[in-house]
Amino acid sequence: MTSPNPNNTDSPRGLGFALSAYVMWGLMPLYMKALSHFPAAEVVAHRVIWAVPVAGLLLIVLRRTDDLMAALRSPKTLLMAAVTAALITVNWGIYVWAIANGHALDAALGYYINPLFSVLLGALLLGERPSAVQMVAIALAAAAVVLLTVAAGGLPLVAVGLTLSWGFYAFFKKSLPVGPNQGFMLEVLILLPVALGYVIYLSVTGSGHMGGAGLDTALLLGCGLVTAVPLITYANGAKLLRLSTIGILQYIAPTMIFLIAVFAFGEEFGGARMIAFPMIWAALVIYSVPLVKQLRRKPA
Repeated sequence: MTSPNPNNTDSPRGLGFALSAYVMWGLMPLYMKALSHFPAAEVVAHRVIWAVPVAGLLLIVLRRTDDLMAALRSPKTLLMAAVTAALITVNWGIYVWAIANGHALDAALGYYINPLFSVLLGALLLGERPSAVQMVAIALAAAAVVLLTVAAGGLPLVAVGLTLSWGFYAFFKKSLPVGPNQGFMLEVLILLPVALGYVIYLSVTGSGHMGGAGLDTALLLGCGLVTAVPLITYANGAKLLRLSTIGILQYIAPTMIFLIAVFAFGEEFGGARMIAFPMIWAALVIYSVPLVKQLRRKPA
């Protein structure tokens, strides 16, 4: 089990955890593309079901089941976890649908924008004051979204949906009074009855894809690992890194998604996207300059 990082420094172990998590998230479109012949709702249901034993085994190994039981007895904690569980379900559903239907570039865009949206949430909901540099970055990202909206004749719903769902998930997750591993287990336990009910319904009606020893069954079973392992790895790595380091590393996953979308999936990168994506990249560079300066400072 990792311990908190009281000296606010970066540990090699924490960097290894975080890098591993972001690389796994970056490669996830390849796995989700293999599931593209399944309905998105079915994939999300299996992500929930098979994440439960993975997360449960970790808590047993770490001996943190008492924290989970205490959370299950707290109505307030359960209500807060229900909110985060709903948000992560929406996020997973949009993401799975996007990869299956040729919108991986929009998914990358959504996760690129998310750090800037988190700054905006802090300003609007927590009274935090963004710096002038952050405001310029937010304005540039907003302009890119407006450009894409005008060019397409409507909002880039995948990008906006992923940004909103993950941004609010992270916002409310911070207030969840349990550790990250216990919190994730609590979320999937809350979702489990609905997910099981849906999969049973699919099985009874003959429209499900689970069963037998074929590749489809193996892929659906693997949903638990590809869902739980990156989240748990990231949660343990984040404890051992500075926030500024995490702020830089979080661009790894959308960059990998972008490259996979263009070079592996052959999605079109032209027209308004050729202008909007560089605007987003410029916004992230502007946003990241203060973070890089923090990384270069020696800890007190």
